[in-house]
Amino acid sequence: MMGFSPDARSGAKVYLSCFPVDMRKGMGGLSGEVSRIIGDDPFSGHFFVFRGKRGDMVKILYWDGSGMCLLSKRLEAGKFIWPPIVDERLYLSPAQLALLLEGIDWRRTVAPSGVARPQAV
Repeated sequence: MMGFSPDARSGAKVYLSCFPVDMRKGMGGLSGEVSRIIGDDPFSGHFFVFRGKRGDMVKILYWDGSGMCLLSKRLEAGKFIWPPIVDERLYLSPAQLALLLEGIDWRRTVAPSGVARPQAV
């Protein structure tokens, strides 16, 4: 398996479905949701993140080049922080995904501004 971690070098994007989905769905059902809600190809190599109505479980669907991967996580206390339903999908950075999976409010984190390129002296 190529690894289950998106990074800037891989070109994989992380898409968050803003609509809750039925958490009983497996790979096949969530692949259909990728096409229907997010409007992308489930075999694109991108990460697709879904949440149920209760908000305590997420599932991530990912094609690694040799097979479909499905990761799920349920919080024992609290809920995952999710955006309001204003659009079908939202793009997340890998860092925001890591915060989301830890149950941290990823919406309040601000990436530092770009650093100016150093000049040779």
